[in-house]
Amino acid sequence: MVRTPESNAEEKRAAGEAAAGMVRDGMVLGLGTGSTVAWTIKRIGEKVEEGLEVLGVPTSYQAQELAIAAGIPLTSLDQDPVLDLAIDGADQVSRDLIAIKGGGAAHAREKVVAASAQWFVVVADSTKLVGSLSHPVPVEVLPFAAKLAMSRIEELGGSPQIRQAKMKDGPVITDNGNFVIDADFGEIEDPGLLGTQLSEIPGVVEHGIFENVDELVVVIDGKVKTFRRE
Repeated sequence: MVRTPESNAEEKRAAGEAAAGMVRDGMVLGLGTGSTVAWTIKRIGEKVEEGLEVLGVPTSYQAQELAIAAGIPLTSLDQDPVLDLAIDGADQVSRDLIAIKGGGAAHAREKVVAASAQWFVVVADSTKLVGSLSHPVPVEVLPFAAKLAMSRIEELGGSPQIRQAKMKDGPVITDNGNFVIDADFGEIEDPGLLGTQLSEIPGVVEHGIFENVDELVVVIDGKVKTFRRE
């Protein structure tokens, strides 16, 4: 199959809308960040217009604005600490359902929302599905600890770079007021171990390795497929 921007966009739409089909009346939902899950949010909004009653917890300012535009009533983890379902995108996801997230610099909040959900679903186009993870791992870090974190990442065999903003001078600032370090480890042999090692670095708020994916919705060769954790 020859990939084009149009075919890639259509895969994202198909996967995102398919995940919206998992939503049931009365659910409290985690609403993720990114171009694929944006289609999920839009479709849920259409269902709300048709009479579906749900509440959403957005993972970022972007997700919040999309949800408001779609007409989805919002709540918070303070009000609803246990979510029925969380739906989010990914930068890369392996067939054994471990994902790397954080391309939108929202992975700290995304991980909190995912951990609060009884079922966590990742939506993706076929380019995100891989046999083994190799995408740089986003690491949210306190600005005060950035130099230390970069040094420790190098000791772990990674190549760290502070993510730079595109529309202003200086680093990307997360919704939490922190920096993001993109740490390239090449092919990651043991994502669980690497995640533990990154978490142990002083000043690290959260890393982008997600081991708690329950289900993957992905479009392959034009067809929506699902992979569930056994």
